[in-house]
Amino acid sequence: MLLFGHPHSPYVRKVRMAAIEMELDGLIDFVMVNPQDAESGLREHNPLARIPTLVTDDDVSVFDSRVIIEYLDHNGAGRKLIPPPGPARWTALTNAALGDGIIDAAVPRRNEMQRPAAQQSPDTLERLRIDVARGLNRLESIADGLRVVDIGSVSVAAALAYLDFRFPHERWRENRPRLANWCEGFATRRSWRDTAPQ
Repeated sequence: MLLFGHPHSPYVRKVRMAAIEMELDGLIDFVMVNPQDAESGLREHNPLARIPTLVTDDDVSVFDSRVIIEYLDHNGAGRKLIPPPGPARWTALTNAALGDGIIDAAVPRRNEMQRPAAQQSPDTLERLRIDVARGLNRLESIADGLRVVDIGSVSVAAALAYLDFRFPHERWRENRPRLANWCEGFATRRSWRDTAPQ
């Protein structure tokens, strides 16, 4: 299988982390692409030119990080990250949505900050900052429930890793000791170490 992406994307990193946790990374070749490059070959597999995009051995394109992880979880012979129907599943998926929501706020915030100062929207930046902070505060309150490695904890790890990468000066760990402790433990896992952007 081929995974098209860029190591700086938290969505791509989440898929790569999940593949390692499912013991499937040896079956996936990573193809680094710039989605803006029309010559990258990405559009042949995803008309939206979005990353991550997975191309299966049967030449089927699967895209969106959540869909890719579900595909790998369903079809892979390794460890499962999505629990069967029941309370554990809804908790894992809700935690995944929380991690994804933090990423969904942090990425456009970073993009907005990259614009010339005169074109930036202070209201947008503040709204997105608050969204991330609220998500982090919720994670602090449920940090003990993240100890199981599943789709939820992997998504949260990818979100926190992105904050460390793009917003290190904001020191999200302050006043969130349980979440910081959980993150410190997860950061020792191979899935975190081997996917860190260079």
